[in-house]
Amino acid sequence: MKLQMHSIHFDADKKLVDFIEKRTKKLEKYYNRIIDGEVFLRIIKNGNHHNKVAEIKLNIPGTQLFAKEHSDTFEEATDLAVNAIRRQLKKHKDRLKAH
Repeated sequence: MKLQMHSIHFDADKKLVDFIEKRTKKLEKYYNRIIDGEVFLRIIKNGNHHNKVAEIKLNIPGTQLFAKEHSDTFEEATDLAVNAIRRQLKKHKDRLKAH
């Protein structure tokens, strides 16, 4: 799967990029026809907790899946978004089997 990373208004370090790539690669074992994906990382400047946002957009044949999660750290937000995408992939796969 080809994955594009976008860190909005900051530079993500190599450790964070590697972490996100490792987590998103695991999605391929739930659905192996993923075309490509994009990950957007941004910091919301509102002064309270949960100001780190991770958005994941995956293109699969016939549709596009999207998840957006807020947390205290990018790692935690990424884990939450990957879990949301994993559930969407399973649901999509089940729908395909039903037909």
